[in-house]
Amino acid sequence: MSNSEKTGPLSVILDAIRAKRERKAGTGKDIEELEASLLADIEAFDLDAAERRARREYLANSGAGMTDPTLVFPEIAPVRPAAKPAVAPVAEVKPPEPVAPAKVDTGSSLLDQLRQRAEIRQREIHSELAERSSANEAIDQALKHLFFYLHELVQQLNIIKPEIPRDYPLIEQFELNQLSWQEGFADYRTQSQSAGALVELVTFSYHLSGGTTLHIERNGPSVERFRAMLFDYGLPFTCKEFKNERSYVERAGFEVRSDVSVSARWRADFSKGVIALETRNLERLGSALYSIRPQCIDQALLDDFGRLILGQPNRFRELAKR
Repeated sequence: MSNSEKTGPLSVILDAIRAKRERKAGTGKDIEELEASLLADIEAFDLDAAERRARREYLANSGAGMTDPTLVFPEIAPVRPAAKPAVAPVAEVKPPEPVAPAKVDTGSSLLDQLRQRAEIRQREIHSELAERSSANEAIDQALKHLFFYLHELVQQLNIIKPEIPRDYPLIEQFELNQLSWQEGFADYRTQSQSAGALVELVTFSYHLSGGTTLHIERNGPSVERFRAMLFDYGLPFTCKEFKNERSYVERAGFEVRSDVSVSARWRADFSKGVIALETRNLERLGSALYSIRPQCIDQALLDDFGRLILGQPNRFRELAKR
């Protein structure tokens, strides 16, 4: 084979190799250009325009509306919600302004007012309780002082047993007199522990007796009245009735012994802040009531109460009204 014949196929092969290499380089360049073009298209892509284009093509192909696709009208502006027609503002006629009512406090203001009232009421209650407690304590101390005095007094009189120069008028010209001390008692009572254990009652009682007996006769309706009076005074008596043929009491004879029971009850009235003295047959037959301030229970009043018991001159009534 000659050199020219060998060179021909060899050059062809070299050309082919060279072309192949050039093609590979061109292909890579083409790919890069394609990618750049695609990215540019993506960035320039208008989604709204694509939707409008697709809608026009759909209407043209579906036969809805006009059948001639060439007569499909293009959209001039994007589809937007229909705007409400503008309404011309109507001139408002303002009514006369009403007189503003008194401003109502809000809930918080009401609570503040109630809280203030509650605080004021609590202070009043505390003040009332303090005053009542002080008054109750004064009554308790006065009754204790009273009991100690009466307890000592009755012990002495039970030994001495003095005569009591006091006359007790009963009815008409009849009276109980020439009486002497027989026996006396003094006692007290306190509240429960839960209530404060304050002294609430002091009792003082004694018995007077004389050596005489009264004989009294009563007629008709006065029999029952006299009998009831003797019961009220607590006087011991016997009664003999005289009846007619119809068993009607015409008259009765009473024998009344000269025995007189005397009592004095000093009771605490915590609600009023005073001491109520209830006496029976003390100065006279029957009951009497005194209202005494605890501050008045002092030595002068107690001594005059003792003189009153003994039938001596005294100023007990005057001192009790202070």
